[in-house]
Amino acid sequence: MAEPGDEDREYREYRRLEDCEEDSPGGEEEEEEQLLLHVTEGPADSWHHIKDLDSFFTKISCHSPWNGFACVVLSDVLELVQFLFVVTFSTFLLCCVDYDVLFATRPFNHSHVPEHAKVTLPDAVLPAPQCASRLRGSGWLLFLLVLAGAVWLCRLVTALRRLVGYWEIRSFYIRALGIPAEELCNHSWQSVQARLLALQRRQPLCVQRRELTELDIHHRILRFRNYTVAMVNKSLLPVRFHLPLLGPVVFLTRGLQFNLELLLFRGPAALFQNTWSLRPQVKRAGARRALARGL
Repeated sequence: MAEPGDEDREYREYRRLEDCEEDSPGGEEEEEEQLLLHVTEGPADSWHHIKDLDSFFTKISCHSPWNGFACVVLSDVLELVQFLFVVTFSTFLLCCVDYDVLFATRPFNHSHVPEHAKVTLPDAVLPAPQCASRLRGSGWLLFLLVLAGAVWLCRLVTALRRLVGYWEIRSFYIRALGIPAEELCNHSWQSVQARLLALQRRQPLCVQRRELTELDIHHRILRFRNYTVAMVNKSLLPVRFHLPLLGPVVFLTRGLQFNLELLLFRGPAALFQNTWSLRPQVKRAGARRALARGL
């Protein structure tokens, strides 16, 4: 139980906040200064009272000293190039290669090639007009190419959005944390966290808490992963099965993991309304059975 002195102290603190709303005399300037401590001027204004700290800290960790802005941009560019290469090469293999010639099921009898000569890969490649005609004559392949183009454009837009976000993080490292881009590789993640905690004391990034700890940062970065691990530990997710002769096995593929994350965290009927807060109806104890049946 709380002591009477503690209750009086809490009451005085509460009254002090109310008194500050009125015109305060000159002796209360120090209290007003404490309340207006979060109002800062300068280049760090845009990183003030951040609403989605989970995504913000995640981007900071991705732009960490062992990655950096150039590595993040290069990774996105190479992913886009890789997607284009896979689609282009697959289309080439489907439409521009004569497999009967390649596997010698049909004789290759051009005038300049002997009948029993070894067939090379250029011999099995069809001319460009014939390749284009085969491509135009395949409706399902054209549909898949249009679908792949739409997916690539979506990934391009997502990469551009990430690029803008990571450029802001780069500016945050330089202007708010005081870490120049050329010195980023000399700082460990622990030193970055220490600067984040010091920045929180000077200029609140988080409105709900005056002080942040390293554990708070890690919890926000790993929020969904921690939920998943906790549900697996409590046997709430169906990842353990008992097979005859093999006994208990764990089955969690990438596809199953993606579906579980879509169902629980990121889908339209997920438990979270955004990346950091649960839906209000999920927090009501009386609605749990109905929500569980709907899920």
